[in-house]
Amino acid sequence: MARVAGRNLAMSWFAGIVCVGVIGALVWLSLPILPALAEFAGTALRNALP
Repeated sequence: MARVAGRNLAMSWFAGIVCVGVIGALVWLSLPILPALAEFAGTALRNALP
């Protein structure tokens, strides 16, 4: 992590942990759509390739 003047190390760690938490929550919420997405991709590939 680059040291920039005027940045607080504790606040940057807190913001980083919050960002990782938000990304983790979004991934967790998107997990139920994976089977439908796999089925859609498989159908699209089967129809695209004769």
